[in-house]
Amino acid sequence: MPFHLTAARRTPGRDHRSPDADPRPGRWRFWAVAYALLILLTGTNLPTPLYRGYAVEFGFSSLVVTLIFAAYAAVLIPSLLVAGPLSDAVGRRAVLVPAVALAALGSLVFALAEGTAWLFAARILQGAALGAASGPLTATLTELEPGGDRRRAALVATVASAGGLGLGPVLAGLLAQYAPAPHVLPFAVELVLLVPAWAAIATLPARRTRARWVPRRPQIPASMRTVFATSGTASFLAFAVIGLFLTLVPPYVAALSGSGNLLLGGAAVALMLACSALAQLTGYGRAARRLESAGLPLLAAGLVLLAVAGTVSSLALLLVATVIAGLGQGLVFLGGLTAVNQAAPPGRHADVLSSFYVVLYLGVGVPVVGVGFLATAVGLLAAVRYFAGVTAALCVVVLLVLARTRR
Repeated sequence: MPFHLTAARRTPGRDHRSPDADPRPGRWRFWAVAYALLILLTGTNLPTPLYRGYAVEFGFSSLVVTLIFAAYAAVLIPSLLVAGPLSDAVGRRAVLVPAVALAALGSLVFALAEGTAWLFAARILQGAALGAASGPLTATLTELEPGGDRRRAALVATVASAGGLGLGPVLAGLLAQYAPAPHVLPFAVELVLLVPAWAAIATLPARRTRARWVPRRPQIPASMRTVFATSGTASFLAFAVIGLFLTLVPPYVAALSGSGNLLLGGAAVALMLACSALAQLTGYGRAARRLESAGLPLLAAGLVLLAVAGTVSSLALLLVATVIAGLGQGLVFLGGLTAVNQAAPPGRHADVLSSFYVVLYLGVGVPVVGVGFLATAVGLLAAVRYFAGVTAALCVVVLLVLARTRR
């Protein structure tokens, strides 16, 4: 039986929990940590439908939007690399409490923003917060899962992540379109939602024994490098699509529909991510490689339809493409995280997961900057078409590699 399946089973007499995990954590703490992950990701995606308004108010182009997003990813990645192994050494709570404080500060800066530099500063704070929290929160879910089921913990983590990614744009779009203070109220709501998240994290047990933490470069255990390479590449492509939807699909929707409604752009992003979450719920319990092999063709098909929708100016076709791409993204993400989660050895769990999240956020941040530069030369619709075509082709390549690896 492949290693990525057997790793999900608990070895008799062997505890996979970290030294700072509560031996009887209770279901409430597990779900409280999932809520914290959901709300942190909600906050980081509130700006998605607001960028058009910021661009008009502060006078910048689509390229600046992608650069703001890239600044977020550029800070998030080193934060991931530091926080994962640090939390393995000093405990989850010691890392997560400051991370929530940074997230609150980022929302506050957004609410007070008076220029483009404020947006960069707010995104940098949010990137540092999510980078510090992603790996440790996912590892904490695994440690607190009442039955010790890593597969179920991975499902909850991916659904909470997709839920936060989708809830942020819808919440911000709804409030910005139909409530007062469109650039303030969404972040005020986020600050309120962060209070119970902070309370949940503050109740985590302190680590009883502390190891000495030494900064080191990312390193994947030799036993899981093949799994990490294939799952990481597939997930990179899945999150490149997320990056496109979070930055450039709202104006893409506006261009195709001719509507300036902020909720419409946010709803397109949320639809994609809701389909992602649905696919993850449906795929729960399936083998990781089967999930990836089913998700990659769907992701490629959705991207091709996205390109065609721009060519024929069809909003209906764009919605179909969004649904298919979302289903594919969810299956690929769940399969990748499940494979890596199962293969990660005890004592290196948060470290490995943080490295995996580095790959994800490189996918979110790097390709979309290229699309931003391309949009300044050929226009937004053409740039999205080129991105969709290239990424769809790469999905097919990775699918062939996975099939060969499986054989």
